[in-house]
Amino acid sequence: MKIAFVGKGGSGKTTLSSLFIRHLAASRVPVVAVDADINQHLGAALGLDEAESAGLPAMGAQLPLIKDYLRGANPRIASAETMIKTTPPGEGSRLLRIGEDNPVYEACARTVRMDDDAAIRLMATGPFTDSDLGVACYHSKVGAVELCLNHLVDGPGEYMVVDMTAGSDSFASGMFTRFDMTFLIAEPTRKGVSVYRQYKEYARDFGVGLKVVGNKVQGADDLDFLRAEVGDDLLTTVGHSDWVRAMEKGRPPRFELLEEANHQALRTLRETADAAYGDRDWQRYTRQMVHFHLKNAESWGNAKTGADLAAQVDPSFVLGEQLLATPQPV
Repeated sequence: MKIAFVGKGGSGKTTLSSLFIRHLAASRVPVVAVDADINQHLGAALGLDEAESAGLPAMGAQLPLIKDYLRGANPRIASAETMIKTTPPGEGSRLLRIGEDNPVYEACARTVRMDDDAAIRLMATGPFTDSDLGVACYHSKVGAVELCLNHLVDGPGEYMVVDMTAGSDSFASGMFTRFDMTFLIAEPTRKGVSVYRQYKEYARDFGVGLKVVGNKVQGADDLDFLRAEVGDDLLTTVGHSDWVRAMEKGRPPRFELLEEANHQALRTLRETADAAYGDRDWQRYTRQMVHFHLKNAESWGNAKTGADLAAQVDPSFVLGEQLLATPQPV
């Protein structure tokens, strides 16, 4: 399952995504976590100290390696230099699996240990650096995540969880369509639900699974406000947490000591994400991938690469779980 956490800055998006990742890790299921926010805080929320968080390899810096690996023996892609963030896989491409070992994970992922020696893989796009100022946008870094999502084949019981960039910036590319379920974290305020309205409007035509998680909910008035603003999209709520406060101070108790109400909220998130598996449509997923690739090719990709990127589309290829058993090209 591919799961995104979105929301406005300060909504608690990273905190909630880290709690969900810990919840999955406690069940000993395969998890790849990705920090795709311009503010790189997921590592710290998962228990890494400042030096460990700063030492995470930046996916953006490994983009040539990622492209070269994923290109594989695809005859429609002349070189890694002609790949852009939306380039879809085709016959001969290498695909990513959640639980495997591969050069992309070796270069970009680090193992993070949770309680009772449970572990997840963590990847990060990398922070916005001084060398980027005035010459690049953050979406160029997130392109590495989009490429990986486009080439990922995942089955039930395995998870990629992405902490997305704040606000509606996710719509600067087609990455918002890459997920089985999107959890939007909203505080019970007008600003808190404004991103929900944007997301709901943009995602309506693309079949994006969207549920709202109310955060910092302190009473019946807050709950009534969220219900009035988001209706049936409100899935569950999370209130004050002494456990989270201790975690933010760098002294998290054992995860099993998280408040039971918040454990139940996390169970609801997982049940909802797992239920979305039945709605998975690989044909639509591949079609949307191609749609955004052709848009990017026409608007800037062809001019940047000097190639006809529409020719990269393999019309007979459909990404899907049937490829999990297909040997990778050498």
